[in-house]
Amino acid sequence: MDPLLETAIRASVEAGKKILEVYEQEDFGIQQKTDNSPLTKADMAAHNTITSFLDKTGIPVLSEEGKHAPYAERKKWPRLWIVDPLDGTKEFIKRNGEFTVNIALIEDLKPILGVIYVPVLKQLYFAEKETGSFMVEDISETTNIEEITSEAKKLPIAVENKEYTVVASKSHLSAETEEYISSLKKMHGEVKVVSKGSSLKLCMVAEAKADVYPRFGPTMEWDTAAGHAICTFAGKTLTDYESGEEMLYNREELKNGWFLVK
Repeated sequence: MDPLLETAIRASVEAGKKILEVYEQEDFGIQQKTDNSPLTKADMAAHNTITSFLDKTGIPVLSEEGKHAPYAERKKWPRLWIVDPLDGTKEFIKRNGEFTVNIALIEDLKPILGVIYVPVLKQLYFAEKETGSFMVEDISETTNIEEITSEAKKLPIAVENKEYTVVASKSHLSAETEEYISSLKKMHGEVKVVSKGSSLKLCMVAEAKADVYPRFGPTMEWDTAAGHAICTFAGKTLTDYESGEEMLYNREELKNGWFLVK
């Protein structure tokens, strides 16, 4: 296994442990950030854990919860980690389990490696350019890399007789998304719509449990980078809706435009 991928896997699992420690408490220490999104003790514990691993690689880290270097500095980086220590903080607060740890490695503006860990389910998704995308169910907390490698299932996983499935945001379903789903119903007849939180929506497309994930609302680079890698190396695409081109990363504007994953 690529040493950088192994580092990202270990970082995600350890961050997941820190998140679950807070998840089991009554007080999440919820604060509001300047954009009115919530921040908890778990977000910061996961951020600190992940950066303790990634800093050792010597590759710069752009984390949702860290200090964001100015673009004049970032644009000189040939590679960088893009991290969401706790994707789906609203789902975390609702205690529905649909939150993830997202770690991606970006090279020349494109994701070349991605890890998504689902702490409650102990599910791990990982991908890198040379070998493809994989998932492991119910991993042990010892993070035994040999065990992970031997139990990994290659993505996508064939699904027989599946009806056309759209996966959409659990917390952010826009009117435009509903309109797009209506247009799919005209094309495909019966369309199944599944709501999921966090980057689990991207994982569903990578697995082939869903055919398309339309996102016609605001997200940030750290919301999509890891899932983008996992989808790409599973043979799927994540395209900017306006340009029709593959989404790029480490942009001056870190907010994503609308996009489609399929």
